[in-house]
Amino acid sequence: MPSAARGTARPAASDPHPAADGTPLVLAGAGVVLPTGIAADGELVVDGARIAAAAPHNAPVVDLSGHWVVPGFVDLHNHGGGGASFTSGTVEEVLRGIRTHRLHGTTTLVASTVTGDMDFLTYRAGLLSELAEQGEIAGIHFEGPFISPCRKGAHSEALLRDPQPADVRKLIDAARGRARMLTLATELPGGIDSVRLLVEHGVIAAVGHTDATYEQTVQAIDAGATVATHLFNAMPALGHRAPGPVAALLEDERVTVELINDGTHLHPAVLELAFRHAGADRVAFITDAMDAAGFGDGRYLLGPLEVEVSEGVARLVEGGSIAGSTLTQDRAFKRAVTVDRLPVEDVVRALSANPARLLGMDDRIGSLEPGKDADLVVLDAHFDLKGVMRRGEWVLDPRLG
Repeated sequence: MPSAARGTARPAASDPHPAADGTPLVLAGAGVVLPTGIAADGELVVDGARIAAAAPHNAPVVDLSGHWVVPGFVDLHNHGGGGASFTSGTVEEVLRGIRTHRLHGTTTLVASTVTGDMDFLTYRAGLLSELAEQGEIAGIHFEGPFISPCRKGAHSEALLRDPQPADVRKLIDAARGRARMLTLATELPGGIDSVRLLVEHGVIAAVGHTDATYEQTVQAIDAGATVATHLFNAMPALGHRAPGPVAALLEDERVTVELINDGTHLHPAVLELAFRHAGADRVAFITDAMDAAGFGDGRYLLGPLEVEVSEGVARLVEGGSIAGSTLTQDRAFKRAVTVDRLPVEDVVRALSANPARLLGMDDRIGSLEPGKDADLVVLDAHFDLKGVMRRGEWVLDPRLG
């Protein structure tokens, strides 16, 4: 637990955004979650856009006694927020959605699309790749159209297709090197060959929205699939005679399992089962957020499908299937610690270190270490979000809230 008080010989910072002008800044007094453990009454130095090993004696200090400082959150699977869709919004709307999640601690975000026709998806890939090139997002995740009609969830069945490698290649090419992940039902015709194609091009192959058997899922993992898209959701339940994809994905150390920790998608006992069985190094908490995240209840479109959001739960108007979430990563963090009773260090792995490693970005993000980007989140003693810093600049200044 962070210490309640701290004395310091350095002067307190008076500029409301001292980190933005490149002046070294010291964040002091918090419980700082490091790769080696929790540094109680810790100190973190920000120098420009990076974390530094030391600061000049007269560097300004932000006293964060009684708080936590954790790495910025990394969201692998996010469809939008702030009333904006990453699948269909304008550039300005997409930027608003990104900004919404940054204000909730997500300093690195992969923009996810939903099922559409191929021409539309290749167009969206081009638009989103430009935002990736500008550093606004970490890349693109294609969820659909190569998924099972039996497990389509909130995807339009009329637009689904088998994962033929030629079509998969079209999306990869349209993303101009910015495709990070593609979710597919690997049991469909072309599925295994498409997994191999994705691996060849450095794109994560994720098993999801699948009706695969246990044996078919093992085959996909052996071909190179390394992620379970929102484990348990949109796949057969774990059975005692037909274990299905859940058992195969949970048991294999090569697989990172996505979990949506919003209290709606997963029962707490199921989340605990997955977390304990996979282990803290193989879980990635995701939002699977849609437009309503950080925005409010109402009617929305998810691709071509109409969604009703009521009391924060998104469901298709026709059929009632859960349609993504309204989750933000700060809420996922608080729930994991206060409801699921997971250790803070394990939650940090699931929200930051593990997805950063999966993306191949752990040399820059995912942990608080000298030389890495100054991406961090400040939480109070109750794990409520109070501050967000991205690349050394306050997105949300903890002293102004």
